[in-house]
Amino acid sequence: MGDLPKARGFSANAFHTNMLQQVVGSRASKSLVHSYKRSFNGFVAKLTEEERNRISTMKGVVSVFPSTKKQLHTTRSWDFIGFPQEVVRASLESDIIVGMLDTGVWPESKSFSDEGFGPPPSKWKGSCASSSNFTCNNKIIGAKFYRTDGEVDEAGDFNSPRDSEGHGTHTASTAAGGVVSQASLLGIGLGTARGGVPSARLAVYKICWSDGCSDADILAAFDDAIADGVDIISLSVGGSFPVDYFDDPIAIGAFHSMKNGILTSNSAGNSGPEAGSITNFSPWSLSVAASTIDRKFIANVQLGNNKIYEGFAINTFNLSGTYPIVYGGDVPNNAAGFSGADSRYCSPDSLDKTLVDGKIVLCDDLNDGEGALQSGAIGTIMQDGGFKDDAFSFPLSASYLSSEDGKEVSTFINTTSNPMATISKSIGAKDSLAPFVVSFSSRGPNPITSDLLKPDLTAPGVEIVASWSEATSVTGITGDKRVVPYNIISGTSMSCPHATGAAAYVKSFHPTWSPAAIKSALMTTASTLSAAKNIDVEFAYGSGQIDPIKAAQPGLIYDAGEADYISFLCGQGYSSKSLQLITGDNTTCSAANNATVWDLNYPSFALSGVSGTSLMRTFQRTVTNVGSPTSTYMAIVSAPSGLNITVEPSALSFKSMGQKQSFTVTVAATVGTKVLSGSLVWDDGAFQVRSPVVAYSVSSS
Repeated sequence: MGDLPKARGFSANAFHTNMLQQVVGSRASKSLVHSYKRSFNGFVAKLTEEERNRISTMKGVVSVFPSTKKQLHTTRSWDFIGFPQEVVRASLESDIIVGMLDTGVWPESKSFSDEGFGPPPSKWKGSCASSSNFTCNNKIIGAKFYRTDGEVDEAGDFNSPRDSEGHGTHTASTAAGGVVSQASLLGIGLGTARGGVPSARLAVYKICWSDGCSDADILAAFDDAIADGVDIISLSVGGSFPVDYFDDPIAIGAFHSMKNGILTSNSAGNSGPEAGSITNFSPWSLSVAASTIDRKFIANVQLGNNKIYEGFAINTFNLSGTYPIVYGGDVPNNAAGFSGADSRYCSPDSLDKTLVDGKIVLCDDLNDGEGALQSGAIGTIMQDGGFKDDAFSFPLSASYLSSEDGKEVSTFINTTSNPMATISKSIGAKDSLAPFVVSFSSRGPNPITSDLLKPDLTAPGVEIVASWSEATSVTGITGDKRVVPYNIISGTSMSCPHATGAAAYVKSFHPTWSPAAIKSALMTTASTLSAAKNIDVEFAYGSGQIDPIKAAQPGLIYDAGEADYISFLCGQGYSSKSLQLITGDNTTCSAANNATVWDLNYPSFALSGVSGTSLMRTFQRTVTNVGSPTSTYMAIVSAPSGLNITVEPSALSFKSMGQKQSFTVTVAATVGTKVLSGSLVWDDGAFQVRSPVVAYSVSSS
């Protein structure tokens, strides 16, 4: 995916067709599915494996990879991170355009009202795919949809930017939704819903459908969003396994965004807590983990003996009185070939409807509740030993208990002649442990570049209240009749737009700042999290939790641009030929720009080696003064036993805004099974610019 050729009269479509003709002959025009021609050079085509191999050897081809499917990865959240509704805002906030690449949007939501908005900023070059069921306004200033992989299933999707799933509406309102009072999910989580930048504009690019998010569509949306003039791109989507930077369409799109001055905010993924599970980790994008806020939702279970057990669920249902309770393993659907060993998990079709109808069913696993609902149950209690750090919604009254409490419920059922129970509607409770990174949030270390710390930071991503599509239900499960304007869901998909909103807030104060500068501001001002609550430490939370107010005035920034990332890629072994096709110029890898990963001007420091070995690395860094014109920063180092950090010079003096100063950080460590976590803080008395320093062991294989 290189730059577009600068030659006058260049036709991307004709160029791509000609390339295909050399491989597939006369069916080239039918083989060509889409040409990327607005912001970068590439195309989508239908090819056999043999044709793919042939085209990959042609001159000018950077890479050829299949278009796979990616997965979709606030009433209280903004206040929790210290970003109140009354925060000081820049006059330019209304000129900021946030590009949302997701499932579309529900334009009628109050979160997207354009009351009080003027016309779109003059820099906007996009358009709106208006139709009989979708129109834009002065809040949603642009909307497009992409479907290069097959026809739209109109039974489940709208053939327009309209959101039928809810995910895109939720993320868009979290990032830049307007202020809406009395928002809740049927009374749960009641409060004022708002985005990080309520006055900003939204440009919607629908790339995800009921069957996933196509790589080809993701790249097409990047191509348009860059050319349309967005300021920030938010993408809560990712793959299921790590791939090389330039075989990953999200990393490719984010690279071209960076070249054009646009920061891409990415979700880290929902495959935690396994190590190395992060899938969005390119150095030129912002990788966001998910953490809790100080509110949790509990749904109590009360048995007929009046014992009460605290369960986790977002339960909107009010049960009137108590109901008979049965154990799933005792009511198998024998007629369909299920035994108690199957029905104990309450999967669809496994339960006997005649024995479950109108009752509460106890299940031995966390599930989506579809099996219990299908069998006619009035409610379900689920129990196992899994993580219980976030709550889910279910299509019927439900609660999720610990194994210990579930065992007591089971004993009650087995020892009572007429066991009865009820499940309460959820209530909000104080979570005194917050913030901590939730178990599902994907972890580092970076699976491609081990000495580049990822994720970059964390943001609220658990039980977030935000706008929802009214074309679906609360859960989207068949039989769920609840249609709501606001919903509560969790995921790094929810934390990503929080970071997007924070980045847009910083951009509104500093419109000329580069993507790296904005990212640096967010990372170096992030609030540190407790290592005791996060055993994966920086591999869970990166630099810490976002603090948008501090990020708007960070003091110093670690800036970087295309040339810096090119040097990094040269050091990673990419060839000059590949880089020229990516950059569109005569860039070559040489001794002058073949930089190691430790020389990339990144706001964090990481080094790794085989367990038991002693390591020493020297990191080259440069900071730019954006705080006080005249200031002196002192280096403050914190390091545990086994980690030695030396900074030279130990003081940086500035005499003007924009002045740059360079320094080196030498890190020595003996790595073992435990991650060694330290930090470097540049402190001038007014600003504290913090970077994590991490040393850890990797496998010798």
